[in-house]
Amino acid sequence: MTDLYQAQRAMRRMRKQAMDRGVIAILDVGSSKISCLVLRFDGIRPAGGVEQIGALAGQSRFRVIGAATTRSRGVRFGEIHGMHEAERAIRTAVQAAQKMAQVRVDHVIACFSGAGPRSYGLAGEVELEETTASEADIARVLAACEVPPIGAGREVLHAQPVNFALDHRSGLVDPRGQIGHRLACDMHLLTVDAGAVQNLVHCVKRCDLELAGLASSAYAAGMSALVEDEQELGGACIDLGGGATGLSVFIKKHMIYADSVRMGGDHVTADISKGLHVPLSTAERIKTLYGGVVATGMDDREMIDLGGDSGDYERDTRTVSRTELIGIMRPRVEEILEEVRARLDAAEFEHLPSRQIVLTGGGSQIPGLDGLASRILGQQVRLGRPLRIQGLPQSATGPGFAASVGLCLFAAHPQDEWWDFDIPAERYPARSLKRAVRWFKENW
Repeated sequence: MTDLYQAQRAMRRMRKQAMDRGVIAILDVGSSKISCLVLRFDGIRPAGGVEQIGALAGQSRFRVIGAATTRSRGVRFGEIHGMHEAERAIRTAVQAAQKMAQVRVDHVIACFSGAGPRSYGLAGEVELEETTASEADIARVLAACEVPPIGAGREVLHAQPVNFALDHRSGLVDPRGQIGHRLACDMHLLTVDAGAVQNLVHCVKRCDLELAGLASSAYAAGMSALVEDEQELGGACIDLGGGATGLSVFIKKHMIYADSVRMGGDHVTADISKGLHVPLSTAERIKTLYGGVVATGMDDREMIDLGGDSGDYERDTRTVSRTELIGIMRPRVEEILEEVRARLDAAEFEHLPSRQIVLTGGGSQIPGLDGLASRILGQQVRLGRPLRIQGLPQSATGPGFAASVGLCLFAAHPQDEWWDFDIPAERYPARSLKRAVRWFKENW
């Protein structure tokens, strides 16, 4: 935990230095596309010097000056499988974004969707050294949280305090400066597979870039696709990507649960390719232009030309009805949503006040998906688009860029994590040693 703590602190310092210099890049490493946005931080203020309430409120600190997207290569299930191919794809996206921005970028903040995320809820409690809660007290209460045995080969990606309680008053966002005697804290810990993180870090370094931050794409997508009320009252964001479907649950504007399903839009495309005996590129085109999950009486008469250039006239002039296409797509989409429902049940999502579900990501654009999701998940479902931010090109405002936009907000307004506080090395969150000592005292 000591090495991880120092590494995260080093990344936070690099991010601050890059933002002070004015330019930082955002890198969304997905299974179907790799996106890069270049942000300029120059403290833009609207006319009159007062920030207005509206779609751009809170994002006036930065603007997008470069954007590029390329087809993803060497990435499967949100994890890097081919180092050389992934490196070339990242270089392509970053260089194109730099060319548009006309500035060189050295530091990037990256997000990824795979690596088998697992969520844990931690709790800690300490006596205040003085009557007023200070930053040192917050550091001590975070250090008092017991980290469960997360298993070998796992790394902590996020460790965020989600609730503070001072004596009998709970639900405090920031207890600093308040008077009390006992300080308690609830912390959300998100762990991922260490190998996947190390591969991504190594790949970014091979591209001659410095990593200034890492985030889960499910968390980033939730930040941009959920509106303020949904984050406050309890909402879930389902990010339907190409190789993986991310899931994040928010309440009181904090993420309290995250998970991932190793299926996405690419699996639907593969089913179409196998079912209709067409290449993957043709299957992707057919899915985009004619796909759906709800069949009507008209779909039997709507014929889709499969095309082809094999030279065989019979094969190249085949047609299929839209009903058959929907019959291929719907079972896979239902399977993905059933897996998501199992994850939501594990998170006890039904106990939250609002229970609003937002679908985002490139795969959410299938017609009729929101109605099907509402029936399977048993909750209110809406389609979400990312928040508007200054300078974002029109081509990057769709649901597929929710994680990229969320990562911009993560860069500009990072939430406190336990490595933001000066915790003495001997007081890092305890693991199994503290439990072993307690068991020894109780039993001997």
